Amino acid sequence: MNFAEWEPVYEAVLADFGYDRADDGRARDGLASLTGQFDLSRLDARGDRVAVAGAGPSLTDSAALERAGEADAVFAASAAAKRLEASGVAVDLMVTDLDKVPETARALTERGTPVAAHAHGDNVPAIEKWVPQFEGRHVLPTTQAEPAGPVRNFGGFTDGDRAAFLADYLGASELAFVGWDLDDPAVGAEKRRKLRWAERLLLWLERRRGERFALLDGRRERIDDDALRE
Repeated sequence: MNFAEWEPVYEAVLADFGYDRADDGRARDGLASLTGQFDLSRLDARGDRVAVAGAGPSLTDSAALERAGEADAVFAASAAAKRLEASGVAVDLMVTDLDKVPETARALTERGTPVAAHAHGDNVPAIEKWVPQFEGRHVLPTTQAEPAGPVRNFGGFTDGDRAAFLADYLGASELAFVGWDLDDPAVGAEKRRKLRWAERLLLWLERRRGERFALLDGRRERIDDDALRE
């Protein structure tokens, strides 16, 4: 996805949450100063079935773990990486804005596993604290703002849907969603709003791919897609 396609949706996200675009830009620039260019060929997923793992309660189900383990590659959102690794499922990429388990991100880079570290307006302290502790060559810097320098934008808003957009960009032939609990009653109001955006963006992604994500079965008809640009 190029930024021109993403920008109208990004503007809708900013308006909905009241985020300041300039803050995202400053965060991106700070991340750029701490990172270098990442070799995306390391994550080539052409022809692969990629499991996109969310950190919902269902990730601990044996069926979800089996599906993740059977995939050609596993892209894990935030705390899902820690849960999968603890269950014996190897992670090929962790996608995180460092709001949870940053120690897991550090450990993965130390072992040579890539981490897509994301900068946005309100996580600058976490970026400044943790990214310098990572093995830099294994850090893929990302932003939701306009890309600049080594910092890339593949589309997406939450850790989970960004992982899906990244897998799409890298050529995945199929996306399998595990550990996604879009109606988790345990999350707070802001997280619920973010999950609504995640499902909107996944609807957009499946339309772009010409694929039907089982995760959205029974939900598509009630998803507000006004902000999506075809």
